Amino acid sequence: MSAQISNNVRTLRRRSGLTQEGLAHAAGLSSTTVANIEQGGSARMETFARLAEALGVDTEALFASGTPHPAPDDKGNRRYLLDLRRQLMPPVGLVDAPAESVTVASRTDLERRIDVAHAHYHADEYDEMARCLPGVLAGTKAALFAAEGDDCRRAMLSTNARAHLVTGKYLTQVRQYDLAYQALSAGIRDARSAEDQTTAAVGVVGLCWLLLRQDRFSEAQDLAVTTADAVEPRMSTATAGQLAVWGELALRVASAAVRNGRKGDVVDARRMAASAASAMGREATNFRTHWGTFGPATAAVKTIEDRSLMRDARGVLRDSDQGPLAGATLRRLGRPSPSSWNRHRLDVVRAHALLGSHQDAMDELKALRGEAPEWLKHQSIARQLMEDILKRRKRTLTKDMRLMASHLGISG
Repeated sequence: MSAQISNNVRTLRRRSGLTQEGLAHAAGLSSTTVANIEQGGSARMETFARLAEALGVDTEALFASGTPHPAPDDKGNRRYLLDLRRQLMPPVGLVDAPAESVTVASRTDLERRIDVAHAHYHADEYDEMARCLPGVLAGTKAALFAAEGDDCRRAMLSTNARAHLVTGKYLTQVRQYDLAYQALSAGIRDARSAEDQTTAAVGVVGLCWLLLRQDRFSEAQDLAVTTADAVEPRMSTATAGQLAVWGELALRVASAAVRNGRKGDVVDARRMAASAASAMGREATNFRTHWGTFGPATAAVKTIEDRSLMRDARGVLRDSDQGPLAGATLRRLGRPSPSSWNRHRLDVVRAHALLGSHQDAMDELKALRGEAPEWLKHQSIARQLMEDILKRRKRTLTKDMRLMASHLGISG
C-alpha cells in the first residue's frame, strides 16, 4: 500500500481526536489492523470503507494524493481565476483579437465599483472579489479605449490604474503572485502615463508588499526608498493622502530592512513612518489616495512586528497595550485596517507560543478564526505557528486544535 494512504489515515484519525484503539473501536476493527494500515500494510476495500465511515469522510479521501483537503491558497478562488487571467494575460498573436463587447460605463460608476471591490477585500469576501474584478477590469479598459481628449484619457488612465491596484491587492493576499505582478505593474504604468504620481506611488507600496512576500527584501527596500524620496511631502502643506503614502513607503522600507538584518535602516524608516503618522494625527482610510489604513496605531503595530521578527516575545506583549495601542488611546486614534490589526494579533500569538503559553496562543487563534476565518486561511504564519504548537503537543489534540489544524489546511 502507498505511504500516502497510510499518511491519510493517520492524519484524519488525529484530526478526529482518536487514538488507534479508538478508531478501531468506532470502525469495528482490531487495533492491530489500524496500526498495520498506518504502517503501510495492505487491507481490503471494505476495511477502508469502515475506516472512512468512522472518520466521517468519503472512502476516496483515504486514497487522495497530496493532502486530504484542498490547499488553502486556492480554496474559494480557483474557479474564478480564469476570468482574471483573461483580463490580465490575454492571448497575443500576429492578429489582434476581436474587441470584447462591453457597455461603456461612466467614470463615476467605475470608481464606485472599485470602492465596492475594496469593501469586499476588507470584509475578507475573496469569492466576491474574484467574481467582480474581471468585470471591473473589462469596464475600465472599455472606458479607457472610448475616452476622447487628453484630459478624459488621463482621468481614465488613473481609474484603470486603481482597478488594477485593487486586483493586485487581492491576488497578493491569496498568493497568486505572478498574476498580482501583472496587475500591479500595469497599474503603476498607467498611473505614470496619467502623470498621477500619488496613484503610482500607491502601486509601488503594493508591489513592495508583493516583493516582501517573495523574500526579495533588497529589491523591496530599494524600490520603497527611491519612491519615498520622489514623493517626500512638505509636512506643513501635505495632504493626508501624501502623508499616508509616504508613511506607507517608510513602513515597507522598515519591513524589508528588518527581514534583511539592516537594523540601522529599520530605525530610520520607523522614524519616518512615525513622523508621517504623527502629522496625520489619527488613522485614515482612503483607497483613492493611499494603499490602506495609515496613522499612529498602524505605525505602532508595524514596530511591534519588528520585535516579533526578532523573537522579542516579552517586548511584543508589553507594547501591545501601550502608547497608541492602549485601550482609550486606540479608540481615540482609530484602529488599523482589519488585515494589519489581525496580523498584529498573530504577532501576539507568536509571542505567547515562544513563551510556552500555548493555551493563550490558541485562545487568540480561536478568536481570529471566529472574526476573520477567510483572512486567516491565507496566512502562512498562522499555519507555521499552529504547526509549532502541534509539534510540542505530547497528548491527543484538543478539539480546538483539531478544528484549527483543519481550518488552516495542516495535514499532519
